[in-house]
Amino acid sequence: MIDDARHPSGAGPRTLPIEQSLAAKLLPTVLSLTAGSVDVIGFLGLGGLLSAHITGNLVILAAHIVAGDEASLALALSVPIFIIMLAVTRLLAAGLEQMLVASLRPLLLLQFLLLAGSLAVCVGGGPLHDLNTAKATFAGMLGVSAMAVQNALVQISLKGSPSTAVMTTNTTRFVMDLGEVLLGRSPSDEMKAAARAKRTGLAITGFIVGCGIGAGCQAVVGLWSLALPAGLALAALIMAVAAKLDGAQAHPLSPRLLVETNPQRADSYRASRPGTTSNAGRS
Repeated sequence: MIDDARHPSGAGPRTLPIEQSLAAKLLPTVLSLTAGSVDVIGFLGLGGLLSAHITGNLVILAAHIVAGDEASLALALSVPIFIIMLAVTRLLAAGLEQMLVASLRPLLLLQFLLLAGSLAVCVGGGPLHDLNTAKATFAGMLGVSAMAVQNALVQISLKGSPSTAVMTTNTTRFVMDLGEVLLGRSPSDEMKAAARAKRTGLAITGFIVGCGIGAGCQAVVGLWSLALPAGLALAALIMAVAAKLDGAQAHPLSPRLLVETNPQRADSYRASRPGTTSNAGRS
C-alpha cells in the first residue's frame, strides 16, 4: 500500500501528489479501458450510441436524418444529458471541496454506480428487443452520464493526466510530443515531451484494448458485457481507496477557506506557520 502524505500546510485532507503515485499513474489507463469498452458496447448493443465520444452521436444523428432513417431518442438526448451531468459533477466536486473532502474517490464511486445501473437496466427483465424503448434509452443515458463523470474527474481530480475518453485530442498530443522528442532542440523540453507521450500513449492503448475486449464480450454475451466497464470502474475505485488516493489536491488550503469552514483548524494552521500566532495564543 502506498503511504499518503499531508498537505504542506499540515491541514486539509491527507493526499498524495499525483505524480508520485504508481496507482495514480495507472488509474488513467484503467479509465481508458473503461471508456473504450463502454463506447463500443453501447455502439453495438444500444443502437449506435457512443457513450464516450459523445459528439460522434451528432454525426450519426445527422446521417440518419439526411438518409431518412429512424434515429433513436438516445442519440438526440446524449449531448444535452452529457452537458448536464458535467455541470452536476462540477457542482458536486465544489461541494466536496467546501467540506474539505477530496473529490477523486466520491466521483469514482458515482461513475461505478452509474455503470452498474446501466448494466442492471439492460439485463433486468429480459433482453432488449426494441432499442427505442424508454428502458433502452434510460440505460444508454446512464452510460453517457458515467462517461461525463469520468471526463470531469480527470479534469478535476487527476490534473496532469491525459484524456481517458477523447482519443482525437490524445492522438494529436502524442504525435506532437513525439515530434518534440525527435526534432526538439531543448533537452528539458524533450524530457517533458517524452514523459507526456508515455502517459498519452498508455491512455490511447488502454482505449483501443478496451474497445477490442468490449466488442468481443458484446458479441458473446450481449449487453451482459456491460459488466466489463462496470468491473473496471470498480477496480479503479478500489485502486484509489487502497492506495489512499485523494487526487491532485496537494496544494495548501487557503487560510480564508479554513476560517470559513473550520475556525479551530484555522487556528492550528496559523500556529503551524513560522512567525504566526493563533487567536488562541493571543488570548
